[in-house]
Amino acid sequence: MHPMSLTSIAAVVGGRLADVLDRAAQVTQPAQFDSREAVPGALFIALKGEHTDGHDYVDAAIANGAVAALVTRPVGFPAIVVDDVLTAFGRLGRALLHDPLATAKVVAITGSAGKTSTKDFIAQVLPGTVVSTPQSFNNEIGLPLTITMGDKNTDYLVLEMGARHIGDIRDLTHIAPPDISVITNVGTAHVGEFGGRENIAQAKGEIVEALQPDGLAVLNADDDFVEAIRLRARGRVVTYGLSEEATVRAVDVTIDGQGRASYTLATPEGSARVQLQFVGDVQVPNSLAAAAVAREAGLSVQESAARLSEALPRSRWRMETTTRADGVTIVNDTYNANPHSMRHSLNALASMTGGRDQRSIAVLGRMNELGDDARTAHEEIGRHAAERDLDQIILVGGDEAGWMHDGVRGIGGKAVHLPDQDTALDLLRNTLRSGDVVLVKASRGVQLQQLADALLQPNTSGV
Repeated sequence: MHPMSLTSIAAVVGGRLADVLDRAAQVTQPAQFDSREAVPGALFIALKGEHTDGHDYVDAAIANGAVAALVTRPVGFPAIVVDDVLTAFGRLGRALLHDPLATAKVVAITGSAGKTSTKDFIAQVLPGTVVSTPQSFNNEIGLPLTITMGDKNTDYLVLEMGARHIGDIRDLTHIAPPDISVITNVGTAHVGEFGGRENIAQAKGEIVEALQPDGLAVLNADDDFVEAIRLRARGRVVTYGLSEEATVRAVDVTIDGQGRASYTLATPEGSARVQLQFVGDVQVPNSLAAAAVAREAGLSVQESAARLSEALPRSRWRMETTTRADGVTIVNDTYNANPHSMRHSLNALASMTGGRDQRSIAVLGRMNELGDDARTAHEEIGRHAAERDLDQIILVGGDEAGWMHDGVRGIGGKAVHLPDQDTALDLLRNTLRSGDVVLVKASRGVQLQQLADALLQPNTSGV
């Protein structure tokens, strides 16, 4: 973070100083909402959650070197007191973008699936100094936190923006008005909360409505809501995808034995071959979105292709592939799940096996927030898994896993329905052999990453 005095911060967030001995003391490091991660020079953000209150940890943050805390009440330690911590934090983010980050270009990314991988591609393809959203900190907390990671030397801020309600993205773009807006797709993630894909499209489209006339909207030509969203864009529009109508296209797509895609990147300026290091065919459109952004930044098609080919996964639990010493490969894709990502992950698993000594094993848990479509969606995923000709399908959990089981059996397939992770772990430990590839996938709330982690420790009992 560009150095900023406590007095200046208090002024821009509408707060007052409390228990501050040196009003000129400067915040020089990014903000932090975990007191354990606070470092000398940081500003601690005292958030009040459902189970914990950051105000109780201000002393620990100060002990770790934080200059002060953003709070709603004096706590006996250096602090800036405001009426609402989140609102004030957003004001700080907006102020930093006005100065000293005024010259930084803001690339905003949203979509039902693929936001984080697309963000990781874009951050590695753009030239200059790039600051991007850590992990998936894509809400009203993570957005200003990411902004505090920048300084006057930052060329690009690549900001992931998530939403659970109409208006959420609009609020985020008020903090960080985008220069380039990217929409990966309009899917079914959180459809239960939104009440339908049309409402999801309405929410995602807010990111292009926030553009100025000289801004750029980067849209997925293969998404069936692309035309409706295009009409809402105030600036220019570039499309990407497999469609012949896309401005930035992938042609001659192939998948290797490790599930990684290669393709020819075709643009109006020329073409070049790309070999991705990310696993899964879903990474083709994600990387194309990055190529469209890189094109706007002035990179040649050859430069974009080279950078895409060198880009590596940065975020955990997204097709995170690890091969054990005994030759068993675990694919941990447990960060989240919806019907779109489930299908692509199952396709990737099927492409990663095929040899005589290889078996494909899918371990699947429930997909959350699907509303009235939950049963149908789970049954469809069960059918899709069965159609992939996998060697084994293991379904973990209650009703939702049972619905997937119904889908598998409905087309004559076979699957095992187990009640919990411990049972699944016991089965896998007793049956896995060298060459097996095991996909573990479910929504984040299922915590199936515990099973994936346990499978990487063959001698550890329990999950």
